[in-house]
Amino acid sequence: MPDAAKSLAWDDFRVIKAIAEARALPAAAASLGIDHSTVFRRLNQIERVLGLRLFDRIRTGYAVTAAGEEVVGLALRMDEEITALTRRIAGRAPDPSGELRVTTNDSLLIHLLTPLLAVFRRRYPRIRLDIVIGNRALDLSRRDSDIAIRATDRPPETLVGRRIARIAWALYGRAQDFPDPGPIDAARLADRDWVALGDALGAIAAVRHAREQVAPERLACRIDSVLGLAEAVEAGLGIGHLPCFVGDLRPGLRRLGPTIEAFATDLWLLTHPDLRHAARIRAFLEVMGAELTRCRPLLEGRTAADDMAGEAGPA
Repeated sequence: MPDAAKSLAWDDFRVIKAIAEARALPAAAASLGIDHSTVFRRLNQIERVLGLRLFDRIRTGYAVTAAGEEVVGLALRMDEEITALTRRIAGRAPDPSGELRVTTNDSLLIHLLTPLLAVFRRRYPRIRLDIVIGNRALDLSRRDSDIAIRATDRPPETLVGRRIARIAWALYGRAQDFPDPGPIDAARLADRDWVALGDALGAIAAVRHAREQVAPERLACRIDSVLGLAEAVEAGLGIGHLPCFVGDLRPGLRRLGPTIEAFATDLWLLTHPDLRHAARIRAFLEVMGAELTRCRPLLEGRTAADDMAGEAGPA
């Protein structure tokens, strides 16, 4: 690396890193929160300081030159070091205060977590919650989030946390379509329409079941949201598999069979190892861990499952 690189500021290396990752100035500008012309001007200034061209301007965008690879590599290493330092400093913060970013999905938030978050806030009013909703696993190692509350059987090895419970699934239908309290004969379901989760959630066993076992002409609707799926079943679009903590709390739904172990997944509270000793992280894990543990009967489908002991239902 040329000696001139030593005179560059961290913001200059951020520009270099952003262009190298985006391979286009508009996308790089968007990631930095500045305009396209500023990135263009900054890149020209950096290349003049270094006395070399870092990127070739090609038809498809910007490609790192052989001479620029070392500078780009340094920019990437600097970003990793700064991110790690930020995590370590955050991990030593002594007071349970500040912002806490939590990622989860919509069904967990709406049907389970919101009142528990209120309990946490009453105990720690100085901690501000920033809730990120989505099914995509955010990168906790890069501080996209501080805590993840996720349903998964394979949590990332880079994270640490606590397994709370096994989330049970069962088949549900609209209560008014199944008014009789007795067991549901599988033959009664043969001509029913179904609703299911979409392929974007294809890792969920219930999605594979619908794809492999339900006739295409009987699949009335597919939705990329568990919350949306519950709404569809309750509206009468069809029967479908749901987590019991969603289906059992909706009076408009009726469970049509026992829980299905093959569909079950674990619920985890996860964080990054560098953050687990931070006061606000410890406080959240302690409170939410205890509150979620109290919800285990609901999560594991035991409340309604006891009433259905011995029933034979569809799998």
